[in-house]
Amino acid sequence: MDIKIEPSGAALGAFVRDIDLNQPLTDALRQQILSAWQKHIVLIFPEQDLNQKAQLTFASNFGDLGTRSRRAEARPEGAEFNPNIMMVSNLRDEQGNYIGSLPDGEMYFHHDMCYMPEPHRGTYLYALEIPSAGGNTKFTNMYRAYEKLPERLKTLLKGKTAVQVYDYDQTSTPNVQKDLSGIHHRSQPIFILHPETNRTALYVNRLMTAVIDGMSRDQSDAILRELHDISEANENVYEHVWSVGDLVMWDNFASCHARTDFPASERRVMRRCTTEGGPMIAADIAA
Repeated sequence: MDIKIEPSGAALGAFVRDIDLNQPLTDALRQQILSAWQKHIVLIFPEQDLNQKAQLTFASNFGDLGTRSRRAEARPEGAEFNPNIMMVSNLRDEQGNYIGSLPDGEMYFHHDMCYMPEPHRGTYLYALEIPSAGGNTKFTNMYRAYEKLPERLKTLLKGKTAVQVYDYDQTSTPNVQKDLSGIHHRSQPIFILHPETNRTALYVNRLMTAVIDGMSRDQSDAILRELHDISEANENVYEHVWSVGDLVMWDNFASCHARTDFPASERRVMRRCTTEGGPMIAADIAA
């Protein structure tokens, strides 16, 4: 099978055409997709028709399937729902309760699962229903963000870690001064080495990075603002405008992502799964 890979023209992202993800991947095709993923960080497969099984089968070509970090009994989808699937949905039941996760509105840039000991590497998001406008997903190239840092920041932050925090009601920058017991949090390297590409990426984000370890809050806040401004600069972003049937896979080690706002009165339903990664590797960069 010959597939067509079309770069998005932005700092990351490529469209993969002439492929039906319901069909098993040959070793050669899997390697072709993997190489494109390593190069472009985000891959978009338009016009797919996938049920849960097909989506999970495709993702499993690129790693062991990841399970949700949220306890089963606390998931809006219900404790009996497939633990490998998150329904990103603003739908409500008859009592007005959400029946999906991450329901409404804008979400700041973030890396999936960065607050866990072994963050998931890949995320695979499939569009089932989309609003008439908004609800787009923005992606940043965190290799390029690292490369754009001034040398003073590379020197200052060499070998340092930052606390990544996430609780499930969070929609803005976390407050590390509150009690973190019972809330997922983890110190991770600020500069990481990607285990497959051997490239260095910046690993902080606006939604979940709370504070740089060993710094005062004021100093940390100032530096993080500078890092976020560099990583989120327009020239470092690809913004995906969804169509029903799009399957987008992205590398959580080499990118972070955000969601734009959309009308709360309109339906947005996406199906998400992930593949496992591993402990983050601190990049050994020259001072």
